[in-house]
Amino acid sequence: MWMKAGKEKKPRQPKAPKAVQARRTPRLSGDGARDLLRSVAFLTPSVLGVAVFFILPFLVVVYYSVIRSPMNPEFVFLDNFKMVLENNSFRVAAKNTAMFSAIAVPLAVVLSLALALLLECRIPAKSLLRTFFLSPMMVPVASVVLIWQVVFHYRGTLNVIVERFGAQAVDWLNGPYCLLVIVVLFLWKNLGYNMILFMAALNNIPKELLEVADVEGASPVHKFFNIKLRYLSPTVLFVAILSIINSFKVFREIYLLTGNYPYDGLYMMQHFMNNTFGNLDYQKMSSAAVLMALVMVALIALLFKVEDIFGKDVEG
Repeated sequence: MWMKAGKEKKPRQPKAPKAVQARRTPRLSGDGARDLLRSVAFLTPSVLGVAVFFILPFLVVVYYSVIRSPMNPEFVFLDNFKMVLENNSFRVAAKNTAMFSAIAVPLAVVLSLALALLLECRIPAKSLLRTFFLSPMMVPVASVVLIWQVVFHYRGTLNVIVERFGAQAVDWLNGPYCLLVIVVLFLWKNLGYNMILFMAALNNIPKELLEVADVEGASPVHKFFNIKLRYLSPTVLFVAILSIINSFKVFREIYLLTGNYPYDGLYMMQHFMNNTFGNLDYQKMSSAAVLMALVMVALIALLFKVEDIFGKDVEG
């Protein structure tokens, strides 16, 4: 009897009934399914909007760029692109757009960062300076253009001041200085928003690193290039991409200033596309749009690569 009692096993913990276990699994999977359906419901309008208003129209543009015409859908592959590249108006527009972006985009990034650093310091009239650069965000584009017309017209305010000092009046919008006028307009309109982005990024830099650098006697230049700029690299990338996109969209301001056919120095890519669309030359317009998209994708990919190399050691 003693041996039998020693061989007896300890009582096991009671298991949950199978019916209870069967109810638990569907409940968990049901929660996951509801979450998935909820996510799909929220994402569907955005996905449909992007597909209908962006992806599908771009695919139509790509299709038009490789056929002879909408009435004659013969596949011609690169013939339309060759025709566009040989077009003199396209070359002028591409040259002016590239020159404008090469000047305006670096200035927009550097000046907005400089303003953000300046507003970090204790300077007089800080609020007035901030208001001056943020005011274009609250003013309609047409009002901003009207101000520029009043200032830079041949009989405008600036020429009145120039003539008061005995100099000769300058035709700012129809002469060699026309691009400078648009660059100044672009900067004044976009510096405020970029400045806010940099100020927010500067506030997120770890204060401990700056305090250690101060204790070790690091110079302001050393702190900027080795600490601040490293942590600002994602914001620099975002501001650069945003400025590139805005530089390609400067057509609206130039159109309000000068119309469909401005001075040669202000004839941009969107002027070319707008005029070809008015002439119902869809093949030329579509080919130019595809080339423009490829250039922008290449520029943005290059910026991502540079940021990945420069800011890799501070990620995470």
